[in-house]
Amino acid sequence: MTRRVSVFLVAVAAFMIFEWINLGFNLADGHETSFYVVHGVLVAVNILLALALGAVGVRGWKRGRA
Repeated sequence: MTRRVSVFLVAVAAFMIFEWINLGFNLADGHETSFYVVHGVLVAVNILLALALGAVGVRGWKRGRA
């Protein structure tokens, strides 16, 4: 994996974490419980995916070629 791809993966992971945490804090009150459960699961799954992408990106950066 090239370093350019590694940087891209880390940048996408950082953006995903920022965006989904921001969404989680900005959910307005007044919805049903199921709304919050579904969105909580979406936030959790996407943060886990972002962490996995970030790990692949960092590993690729360490082993990558210029």
